[in-house]
Amino acid sequence: MTQPFFSDMDKYLFAEGNHERIYKKLGAHLTELDGVAGVHFAVWAPNAKAVCLVGDFNYWHSAQHPMLSLGESGVWTRFEPGLGVGALYKFRIETHDGRMLEKADPYAFAAELRPQTASVVTDLDTYTWHDGDWLAHRAEAQALDAPVAVYEIHLGSWQRGDGNRYLTYAELAERLIPYVKDMGYTHIELLPIAEHPFDGSWGYQVVNYFAPTSRFGSPQEFMAFVDACHQAGIGVIVDWVPAHFPKDAHGPGEFDGTHLYEHADPRQGEHKDWGTYIFNFGRNEVRTFLLSNAVFWLEKYHIDGLRVDAVASMLYLDYSRHDGEWIPNIYGGRENLEAISFLKRFNEVTHGIFPDILTFAEESTAWPQVSRPVYVGGLGFDLKWNMGWMHDTLDYMAKEPIHRRYHHHSLTFSLIYAFNEQFILPLSHDEVVHLKGAMVEKMSGDDWQKFANLRAYYGYMYGHPGKKLLFMGCEFGQWTEWDNEHSLKWDSLNYPPHKGVARLVADLNRLYRAEPALFEVDFAPEGFRWVDANDSENSVISFLRFNRAGDNALLFVCNFTPVPRYNYRLGAPEAGFYAELLNTDAEFYWGSGVGNMGGVQSDDLPWHNQPYSISLTLPPLSTLILKVKR
Repeated sequence: MTQPFFSDMDKYLFAEGNHERIYKKLGAHLTELDGVAGVHFAVWAPNAKAVCLVGDFNYWHSAQHPMLSLGESGVWTRFEPGLGVGALYKFRIETHDGRMLEKADPYAFAAELRPQTASVVTDLDTYTWHDGDWLAHRAEAQALDAPVAVYEIHLGSWQRGDGNRYLTYAELAERLIPYVKDMGYTHIELLPIAEHPFDGSWGYQVVNYFAPTSRFGSPQEFMAFVDACHQAGIGVIVDWVPAHFPKDAHGPGEFDGTHLYEHADPRQGEHKDWGTYIFNFGRNEVRTFLLSNAVFWLEKYHIDGLRVDAVASMLYLDYSRHDGEWIPNIYGGRENLEAISFLKRFNEVTHGIFPDILTFAEESTAWPQVSRPVYVGGLGFDLKWNMGWMHDTLDYMAKEPIHRRYHHHSLTFSLIYAFNEQFILPLSHDEVVHLKGAMVEKMSGDDWQKFANLRAYYGYMYGHPGKKLLFMGCEFGQWTEWDNEHSLKWDSLNYPPHKGVARLVADLNRLYRAEPALFEVDFAPEGFRWVDANDSENSVISFLRFNRAGDNALLFVCNFTPVPRYNYRLGAPEAGFYAELLNTDAEFYWGSGVGNMGGVQSDDLPWHNQPYSISLTLPPLSTLILKVKR
């Protein structure tokens, strides 16, 4: 090192909250000093009385390796010659009230496998990437007018090995990637991959924000997993959790004896529901930590998108709180102004450096302009989870068909607001846990009807405007709720009902990717037109989806009763033969096989304000997708 590893400019940008790559300075980094190889350590602990480096290299004795304070920056540093990859370490912090704390490195690139908690020195620059073709075309693959079909996955329970062991990143790449390709998905979304102590949190209680979990292998092996996805043409989205972090003793909480990363007042700094701390988004160094972390995953791991968890909890100071349990903002309101500012900055920074990545907001309220640019007053996300659509439609599908006529608006209401945001339709892990039942269990009726309902529902989902997301196991109608401690019930695919659902989802994904009408105009009314939204008596809806040019329409017809309907007339936008591209009631999908023998010819009979019409047979509990053949 001919220049200070942590320079005056680093100190300035860090304190200002604008050091987008502070991860290159704080933490543990392999380097040389005066020709001697070793590791440079740096940690932010401004209120510490003293900080020492401890590890397996000094038998965890702090007196041998004191760290040097860099003054007002609050940063402590030490160069340790002779250390290399694999060294275990922590920071032993002496607080001003006399306590001794042993903390993992908040910026560590690797961590021990739980229940051990030490940080691990590693070198992220040793991996050679082979995903240049994917990155060169990522902007096209992830454009908002491109197909985005996401398979949401918990790596620890998608499949397990012998003895219920975790699969490694390499094993997951070997098994998962061909499956995702075969099912026709464009992307996978991983539940949080950063290191977390508690398996039961599914990764949502992160302690080591810069370290991929060691449960499945090393950081370099995770890089290889992402690389393999990219080489197969699959994008990788990861869940990112900037809203809160757990109180584990080795984590960031009360890091230097004070509430450094979190607010001191529990009315601002704790989520009692989750037993976690809330980041202090108003503190510049904390903002830098989180912003740099987002950049880190996109830069070092070539991640293609970040899905931000629990955005609603960040936006509102009174989130899940009673009167007296929260502090209003400076204007007396309940909006968390500092978190709002942070989210906007997060989207500006990530899109500024990586304009072809995607950011997703898990946001369940009516907060305006979540997926609108910051420069017009929005939060800057590319896509927002459409939680309203999910809740309304699942409530509808749980109703017995005889009662659905009274709840028809649950299917149609989403189109009133469908273009207020740029939505993705989520059927996520949250819907199949905590006694909510598996997706097929949510459907009404006997076993045949449950599967028919599920297939019809998925067909409707793929016709509805918005990108698509489906959690693992839902694609083959697993009967049981998701169990994070065991594999999915893959033996279900030995049975025709489950195999039929899997075939349908694969065909829906292929059709979705092949037909521009299903993805080119997801976020504007020009891409959608009702044919008949009002046939509540028969529980039938019908609509058209259009491509950008408006010359390539698909007709969707959904019959949500178990009654076949013959000679059902619908308006049609043009003359011709309407081919039946997909019928969710086909025998191939374990349906009854009722249909239209490949399609129907239009009639010169105006109907539903359309110049032509067609007469269809509507199978029971089904979705039909038709396209005119010119």
